[in-house]
Amino acid sequence: MESTVEKIKVWFRFVPREGWFPQDTEGLWATRLSADTARVQNVPFLQDGVAEGDVVRFQTDSEGLHWAVGRVSASGNCTIRVVPVPSGPLGRSPQAVHQHLSRFGLGGEVFSEDFPMVAFNAPAGGDFHGIKALLTQGQEDGWWHYEVGCATDEWWNA
Repeated sequence: MESTVEKIKVWFRFVPREGWFPQDTEGLWATRLSADTARVQNVPFLQDGVAEGDVVRFQTDSEGLHWAVGRVSASGNCTIRVVPVPSGPLGRSPQAVHQHLSRFGLGGEVFSEDFPMVAFNAPAGGDFHGIKALLTQGQEDGWWHYEVGCATDEWWNA
């Protein structure tokens, strides 16, 4: 028997951050697991508290949009966002950010050419200590700013 994997977009609502983007929603691709659950398939740029691979519960509205209502299970992955400092040694290059973090095998996506933020998925079991050390060093050296959008105890304790 053949099974079909249904990709859906799950939408998240949040309060916009001051001095950040004006958006108050973000849609993430997900694989439907049941009538009201799905596994997130990409790294969030704006939504905190969720990472690639997490399973979320959603409700479908009258227009057919799937709105996240909570996280069912965590994948153990972490969401890290890095923005190169335009006047720093990397300039506005998301490729340079990727290159510096490539030794950790992180998957990431670039927000846009205008705003070269890279959202990385730091996989469960990764070298969290090494990643954190490089992120901190890069920030101290003026390469980038970074934030942690979703993390585990393993990340915080590394």
